[in-house]
Amino acid sequence: MLGIVDVATYLPIGRVSNLDPARMAAFELDEGFVHDKLGVLQCARMAEGEGTTDMAERAVAALLEKTGVAAADIEVMVVVTQNPDTNIPHTSAQLHGRLGMSDTCACFDIGLGCSGYVYGLSVLQAFLQAQGLTRGILVTAHPYSRILAPDDKSTALLFGDAATATLVGTNPVFAIGSFRLGTWGKSGQALRCEAGRLHMNGREVFNFAATRVVAQVQALLQDLGVGPDEMDAYLFHQGSRYIVDTLRQRLKIPPEKVRLGLGSVGNLVSSSIPALLEAELSHPEVRRMVLSGFGVGLSWASCYCQRVR
Repeated sequence: MLGIVDVATYLPIGRVSNLDPARMAAFELDEGFVHDKLGVLQCARMAEGEGTTDMAERAVAALLEKTGVAAADIEVMVVVTQNPDTNIPHTSAQLHGRLGMSDTCACFDIGLGCSGYVYGLSVLQAFLQAQGLTRGILVTAHPYSRILAPDDKSTALLFGDAATATLVGTNPVFAIGSFRLGTWGKSGQALRCEAGRLHMNGREVFNFAATRVVAQVQALLQDLGVGPDEMDAYLFHQGSRYIVDTLRQRLKIPPEKVRLGLGSVGNLVSSSIPALLEAELSHPEVRRMVLSGFGVGLSWASCYCQRVR
């Protein structure tokens, strides 16, 4: 059986505070809006000179140290990023070289955003099964700070930098299955990068999440033959507190089952779900989970995870 064995998260030490008085005045914010709507008190920021590959390398190194697995024993590595240091060579190849991985290790990148972790789990698990392999790493690394306009209220207050690494292999903690995937390309311009700057139509992205994501999670639960309260935890992409709260309310999920983790780091794009998942691995009472990511594309993806040890 293949599944999620372990997760490691790298968070830069830098922070930008949304409660800084000067910042609040510039954006005409009050504390109630920051706490209740954004839910982001601080955004994580890379250090000067730090890059996508640097963050990814630190996340993978932490994962290998946690698990005791050698870099040379990894058979495939998939990197989810939309903000690489270079387009050529791809980020996974650069990581491969830095980490001293085997020359038989397959490496490739996936250009997805907030739905990328769930998509990546599906791709990596299927790749391992198709090739008869047993050990792979899924990396997420999105330094959105590179493409934020500092005076853009719709984006500058939300996004943080981070990287994660997930070991997928045999003897997992969580088995993965029952994927639901979707794309709504005709509305993709609601979240786009032009001339090196991120632009977001917040209202359109919210409406997308509040309708398409709700319907997808409902369909996933129907596939499983369970009700919303029969899951132990829901790990939604941390777009904003308001989005996560809206999903919880519309799906009628008990509040204690929906995780929030963006307060001190921000929206970490495809790293937001695995950053939450790392803590769940050590909570044996959490047996059944739904993961759901949504955003750039517009795309969305949900899956079911079952604890097996």
